[in-house]
Amino acid sequence: MIPLKDDIPTRRTPWVTILLIAANVAVFGWQIEGAPSFEMSIHLLGLVPAEFWALETLPSALVSVFTSMFAHGSFLHIASNLLFLWIFGNNVEDAMGRTRFVAFYLSCGVGAVAAQVIAAPTSAIPMVGASGAIAGMLGAYLLLFPHARVLAAIPVFVFLRLVWVPAAIFIVLWLVLQILGGLLSHPGQGGVAFWAHVGGAVTGMLLLRAFLPHPIRAVRSLHRRAWY
Repeated sequence: MIPLKDDIPTRRTPWVTILLIAANVAVFGWQIEGAPSFEMSIHLLGLVPAEFWALETLPSALVSVFTSMFAHGSFLHIASNLLFLWIFGNNVEDAMGRTRFVAFYLSCGVGAVAAQVIAAPTSAIPMVGASGAIAGMLGAYLLLFPHARVLAAIPVFVFLRLVWVPAAIFIVLWLVLQILGGLLSHPGQGGVAFWAHVGGAVTGMLLLRAFLPHPIRAVRSLHRRAWY
């Protein structure tokens, strides 16, 4: 399923979400045009799990926790990530406030990295992408707006069918697929960093209350009063 939009309007312009999207686009533009080569940009900005276990490489590995969040491996990679960020991140930002949202986003990214490093401690393959941090937005969205709906494009043979899907079903199904992907793949052989997605989502759900200015129940109540 490809999400296209949700039915939760924001009360104010999500400037942080917009700036995060712009930052990711700018870094990807540098990867294509400014770096010595696209492959070199992956090695410069990417995170290598094995480097966390050696003292001589630990400092650069810690820096790569954050640089890797803004680099991507392909146009499809960045396009899908930023689509998810816009649909689910803007509402989380609206509920948290801009300053809290920045810290929350980065914290989810750190949680995602930690999960992948633990899952593939000896991997020497660079990991890039904002999907771990964005997974945290999905985890938070699931708890904040369980009654929301997502307009999704579902492939049916050669056609795309547009269907409104309950956000809770969409996100839980997405999370189940990530867990299955992690269980059925070898995390040290490259490809999709499934455990980073799972780690980011779990981090988002665990940290949500700490970053909200109001109780989750109050946000849900406001959502229902305002838009249902």
